[in-house]
Amino acid sequence: MSSSVELKNVTLDYNLYSVRAQSLRNAVFNMAVGGRLIQEGKDVSYIRALSDVSFRLEEGDRLAVIGHNGSGKTSLLKILAGIYAPTSGKVDIRGRISSMISITVGLDIEASGLDNIRNLAMMQMMSDREIKRRMPDIVEFSGLGAFVHMPLKTYSAGMIARLTFSVATQMDAEIMIMDEWISAGDAEFQKRATERLSGMVDAAKIVVLATHDYKLAAAVCNKVMTMESGVPTFFGTTAEWLERSNAA
Repeated sequence: MSSSVELKNVTLDYNLYSVRAQSLRNAVFNMAVGGRLIQEGKDVSYIRALSDVSFRLEEGDRLAVIGHNGSGKTSLLKILAGIYAPTSGKVDIRGRISSMISITVGLDIEASGLDNIRNLAMMQMMSDREIKRRMPDIVEFSGLGAFVHMPLKTYSAGMIARLTFSVATQMDAEIMIMDEWISAGDAEFQKRATERLSGMVDAAKIVVLATHDYKLAAAVCNKVMTMESGVPTFFGTTAEWLERSNAA
């Protein structure tokens, strides 16, 4: 079966309650999310994080999603990854997804590295048999050595990044979803991480990458979507986007 991604008129709202009592907090939240704060009744409002988003990707497409912080990029990725369901509209995804967003969710600082690897792998929908088969490769790639048997609370931030990255990149992705090009661990590990990510991007049938890096978008992606306040402001080929950017 061929892989594809299609969104039709997708809108995503985050509901807020009793906003009158927390007007300052909501104002700050509205600025951070980048969506529009909409009042509905006395005590219910909502943030519109995405508004009427439609596009289609076929095999071979690499889409760069570009926008400032709070423009809706991460909300869009979470819709694609199935973390959020749209408030309205339709999402049709055909193919196995590997999500490189929120890869630290599910960590237990009291548990060992091995136990955390198992937990993260199960959250990636790996079977027990698959986890057992992949475990040696995950441990080897992480470079944690004997620390893999130690509680996570003894790890440095770089060691945690290496562990989570090593699990997240074990998936055989048909559709790869990434929030920025991830850098993990020290310089030596970053080099290996970049090689692995590049291999995954090459092997995946479809890639969606949210990024601030225009050079990366131009080098890796054949399509670009720009976003502002949850609304797409451009969708087209990278060549068209570069032409518009140079003309601006």
